[in-house]
Amino acid sequence: MSTATVSIHEQADVPQPVQHGAPGGFVRHCNILTGIAAGLVLAVVTYFVGSLWLVPWGTTTANYVQVGNDALWAATFIAWVIGFMAGIGAFAGPIRWSLGRDLTHADAEYLAGKDLGRARYWKYTTDHKVVGLQYLVMALVLFGVGGLLAMMIRTELGVTWKEVFSPDFYNAIIGTHGIVMIIAMIIAVAGPLGNFILPIMIGARDMAFPRLNALSFWLLFAAVPPLLISLAMGGIRDGWSVYQPLSAQAPTGAIGYQVTIIVFAFSTGIAAVNLITTTVTMRARGMTWNRVPVFAIGIIASSIMGLIWFPMFQYSQVLALSDRAFGSSFFNPVNGGSVWLYENLFWLLGHPEVYVVVIPATAAMMEIAVVFMRKPLFSYKIAVAGFAGVVGISAIVWVHHMYMTGWAPAANYPFMLSTELISIPFGFLVLVLLGTIWRGKAWTSLPMMAVYVLLWNKVVGGITGVYLSDTPVDQYMHGSMFVVAHFHFMLMGAGLFGAMGAIVYWFPKMTARMFDERIGSIGFWTAFFGFQLTFMSMFVAGLQGQPRRVLQFDNAFNISNWLSTIGAYIIGIGMLIFLAAVITSWRSGVKAPANPWASTSLEWQTQTPVPLENFPVLPVVTSDPYDYGVPDPYDTASSKDQAKQTVGAR
Repeated sequence: MSTATVSIHEQADVPQPVQHGAPGGFVRHCNILTGIAAGLVLAVVTYFVGSLWLVPWGTTTANYVQVGNDALWAATFIAWVIGFMAGIGAFAGPIRWSLGRDLTHADAEYLAGKDLGRARYWKYTTDHKVVGLQYLVMALVLFGVGGLLAMMIRTELGVTWKEVFSPDFYNAIIGTHGIVMIIAMIIAVAGPLGNFILPIMIGARDMAFPRLNALSFWLLFAAVPPLLISLAMGGIRDGWSVYQPLSAQAPTGAIGYQVTIIVFAFSTGIAAVNLITTTVTMRARGMTWNRVPVFAIGIIASSIMGLIWFPMFQYSQVLALSDRAFGSSFFNPVNGGSVWLYENLFWLLGHPEVYVVVIPATAAMMEIAVVFMRKPLFSYKIAVAGFAGVVGISAIVWVHHMYMTGWAPAANYPFMLSTELISIPFGFLVLVLLGTIWRGKAWTSLPMMAVYVLLWNKVVGGITGVYLSDTPVDQYMHGSMFVVAHFHFMLMGAGLFGAMGAIVYWFPKMTARMFDERIGSIGFWTAFFGFQLTFMSMFVAGLQGQPRRVLQFDNAFNISNWLSTIGAYIIGIGMLIFLAAVITSWRSGVKAPANPWASTSLEWQTQTPVPLENFPVLPVVTSDPYDYGVPDPYDTASSKDQAKQTVGAR
C-alpha cells in the first residue's frame, strides 16, 4: 500500500486541563498485585459478612437454605471482580472526570505506559500494543489450561471400563474444558492482533477508546478465576451449554461459571465497540472502504456478531443465576418457567460464536496469502460479500441445535435450509483463498503453511457440518462423537491453526524478534498430525454410534478411542514445542527488521519496535493494499526475493 505522510499539530497547540500532582495520579500505585489484593479482600469480607446473614435468612423455609448459600457465593465472586478492577485502577478515570479533573496529556502518556518498561504489562495500560500482548499471553494461558483438561478427558477415554476420574469430576472437566477453550478461541486472533495490529494497519495512533481497551482486557482477566475456582467447587456437569433446569442441580461451583460468562460478555462487548469504532472513524486519509485491508473487514464482521449475540448468552446466565440465587423461575417449568427460553438464548450465541472464532482467522490467512503468493487478493469484493453473508445468515441458523429437543418441529426444515445457505458465503471465503493461491508460486514459510492447513480443516469441518444441518441425518448423529469431531475441525482446526499462523506472521512486529520457524514448524506439524488422528478417529466412533460425554463405553469403540487418545497426546507435544518456539523467540530471537516479509500494508511501514504513537507522522494512503505485481517506484523492498534475503540474513 503506497503511502505519503502529513504533519500534525504540535501537542502544545491543544488546550490542556490543569495537571494535579504527578502524571497518572492514583494509578501510579496500582498494578496487578494491588488488583488481586483488593479483589481478595473484598471477596473475603463479602463472604464473611454475608455468612452472618445466611443463617437467619436460610431458616425462613427449608428451600431458602440453598438459595441463601448460592446468593452468598454469587456476591463473593462479583465482589472479587469489583475489588480487582478497583485495585488495578480501572475506576480512576471516571472518578477523576466526575470530580472535574480530567486526564491531561501527561496523564494519558503515563497510562499508555510511556517510559515504564516492562512494568506497563502489569498495569492498567491503555496503549493498544500493550493490550494486544496482554491478550496474547492470556490466550496462551487459557489454551494451556484447556489443553490440560483435554488431556485429562482423553486419558479417561483411553481406557474402557476403568475409572481414572469419578463420573461427576469427569463431567466437570468436560464442561470446564469446553468453556475455557471457547473463551480462548474467541480472543485468540481478535484479542492480540485486533488490538496490536489493526490500529497500525489502518494508520491510526491508538484505539478509539484507549481506556475502554484496557478495561476489556482486565475484565477478561477478572472473569477467569471464578471459572477455575468453580472446578474445585464441583464445577459444571452438563457440558459448556449448561442446560437449564438440569444445571440447577449442579453444585455451587456453577455460580462461578455464570459470573464468568456475565463478566466476559461485558469484556467482549466493550472490545467489539472499540474495534468497530476504531476501524470506522480512524482510518488514514485516502483509506476508502475499498482500500481497507481484509483483516480489518474480518475483525468488524466478527465484532458485529459478538456485539449482537453475546448478550443473549449473558442474559441466559443472568436469569439462571437469578433462579439459583433468588429463587426465581425463569427456566423452571414447575413454577411457570420455560426450558425453551434458555435453549434459544444460549444457541442464539452458541452458533454465531463459531463464526466469531473462524472469521478473524480466515481474514488473517487472506492477508498472509497475498504476501506469500505475491498476488493481489482474488476478488476482494467476494471476500467482503462472504463476510457480510456469514454475519447476516448467522442470525437464522441457531435452531438446528434443537432439532431433537421437540421445540417447534415445524421450524426444523426452514432452519435446515438457512443452515445450508450459510455454506454459500462461507464457501466464498474458501474460494477467495483458493483463487489467491491458484497458479501462484508460494513462498513456503510457516505462515503460508497455516493457510493450507486452515483450508483443509475448513473444508472437512464445513462438509461434515452440512451433514449435521440436515434434520434426518442429525437424528442419527446428534449427541455423538461425530459432532465433537465436526466442531473441533471448525474451532480448533480452522480457528486455532489459523491463529498460530497469524501469530507467526505478525510476531516480528509485535515482539521485534523473528520467530524461530524451524522449531515452530516442528511443533506446528506435530500438532497438525495429532489433530487429524484424534478427530478423524472421532468421526469413525461417531458413525459407529458412540455418544459424547460418556465416561465408559462398549469395547466396540476401543480402537477409535485409543487412536484419539494417542492423537491428543501428540497434539499436546506439538503445542508444547510451538510454545517453546514462542518463548525462546520472544526472549532471544534475532532482532526483526521493520518489514521482513516486504508487505505493502501499513503496519509494516512503521519502524520496529513500534513507537508509542505508531507513526511519527500520519500516513496518507494512495493505492490499494494488495497491488502486488504493480511496479511502485517508491517501494524499496517490493519483491519476494528481497524479502527472502532479509529473513535469510538473520
